[in-house]
Amino acid sequence: MKDQIKELVLNAAKSAFENGSLTSGQVPDMEVEEPKHQAQGDLSTNFAMVSAGVQKMPPRKIAEAVVSQLEPLSFIEKVEIAGPGFINFFLSASAWQPVVEEVLGRDRDYGRSDMGREKKVQVEFVSANPTGPLHVGHGRGAAVGDSVGNILSFAGFDVQKEYYINDSGRQIRTLGTSVWLRLKEKAGKSLEYPEDCYQGVYIKDLADKILEREGEDFPDQDDEEGIQICARFAAGEILAGIRQDLEDFGVGFDQWFSEQSLYDSGRVEKAIQDLQTRDLVYEKEGALWFRSTNFGDEKDRVVVRNNGLTTYFASDIAYHMEKFERGFHRVIDVWGADHHGYIKRLEASVVASGYKSEQFDVILVQLVNLLRGGKPVQMSTRAGEFVTLKDIVDEVGRDAARFMFLSRSYDSGLDFDLEVAKQKNSDNPVYYVQYVHARITGILLKAKDQGLIPEIDFNRGMDLSRLEEAEEIKLIKILAGFREQVEKSAETLHPHVIFTYLSTLASAFHGYYNRHKVITDDPSLSLARLSLVLAVKKVIRNGLGLLGVTAPERM
Repeated sequence: MKDQIKELVLNAAKSAFENGSLTSGQVPDMEVEEPKHQAQGDLSTNFAMVSAGVQKMPPRKIAEAVVSQLEPLSFIEKVEIAGPGFINFFLSASAWQPVVEEVLGRDRDYGRSDMGREKKVQVEFVSANPTGPLHVGHGRGAAVGDSVGNILSFAGFDVQKEYYINDSGRQIRTLGTSVWLRLKEKAGKSLEYPEDCYQGVYIKDLADKILEREGEDFPDQDDEEGIQICARFAAGEILAGIRQDLEDFGVGFDQWFSEQSLYDSGRVEKAIQDLQTRDLVYEKEGALWFRSTNFGDEKDRVVVRNNGLTTYFASDIAYHMEKFERGFHRVIDVWGADHHGYIKRLEASVVASGYKSEQFDVILVQLVNLLRGGKPVQMSTRAGEFVTLKDIVDEVGRDAARFMFLSRSYDSGLDFDLEVAKQKNSDNPVYYVQYVHARITGILLKAKDQGLIPEIDFNRGMDLSRLEEAEEIKLIKILAGFREQVEKSAETLHPHVIFTYLSTLASAFHGYYNRHKVITDDPSLSLARLSLVLAVKKVIRNGLGLLGVTAPERM
């Protein structure tokens, strides 16, 4: 509808150019938006204001010239000029009624867009070190990354989701040391357990497993060899648990990429050499430094320490080079908010590798405050006690967890109340939306049982002109805006846009259902209303699917 209004205004402007009431020239970008207040019409354009600079005349005069040339159309009831020159359009019900048929006809493709034009995009998210179970913060990042991938795909991009396994370096060695020391404790050897080792109970569980596998003589062997065996075993076990937790959370990846593979293939060394060849890596104080200040970073960054060991930054440079070599037009990383200071240096490395900064995006996911009945859930980092993603899913379910994680913009902190997420009422956002889908299923089955319709298929024989109530038109307007919200979400990389849309649609449906009967004594009216609520059901399903949330048939 917005496209139609835009075309109508542009055609009117061209006619105004031809008859001399406007000066012919470049037509600036214009917007067609829904006014804030219903009294201002259904749609409004700022064409007159953005044209004032070209026309050298007051916007209201421009608006009058355009309105005088508007082609009369049946679905436009009236046009008004408001304020400094806004052109407001008041549309008839007949303008909106065909949307229902479009939803029913396109079904699962309704809302799909081609804005991505099949450009290859990679979304890398979670990528937690395999040194411990996924916690609640990882859960929010997983929900965001997975949903961003779904939405981009629905918007026409060729999307690949990836998990980067940090299976090399100091943290993996610390994991091996932690398990090795706990294992020796169990074997009765007296020792001090350092505070910088991992403290969680899961470390003791891993020590039990490997001791059972290797036998009681295992703690007697050389420490270095024991640590390496423990590190490999523990990382493998933890990664398997991470995979399972993500699967239970409804998250799947197209690829799991190993950091160690970058070293094994020589990619890290090659990346550093390539930068050295172009004088973008230099030596100072026995270390190798990347000239990240050349690309806007606050200081240069070490890639090889003076002890000869590479930094995590070095492998990240090689990894992102490898991403673009795979043909991705754009790469998106989902990180925790504590990695904010890392963005500029990695962006510098992307530009240094010959790509544009706009081809690299970082989504920073803020912290989650876990509550129970409004009170903070106590956690002790020092003791290694934390709430895992598995704990959350086990308690509130996958759907509620994902929906709650996406209920606010990821760049804002989130209060996640476990008790609210379990409630079966309108206070629980996911229940409020899912209940619409389930309720409409019940309405349709009731209509079928009463013999009003032989089967639930309304693509034929429906008289949508019967949909005239204000609440019906409001519902249809919201349905009509679904694709726009998908594109907005894809453009901004904000999944909560879809959350907000679904909540708005659910609220409008509840308001409609409380005021009007869907099944009436009038078969024609009933069929039209059944068609409308089926359209709502389909859009609810499509939207929930983008967020990785199910659409239940009954609750």
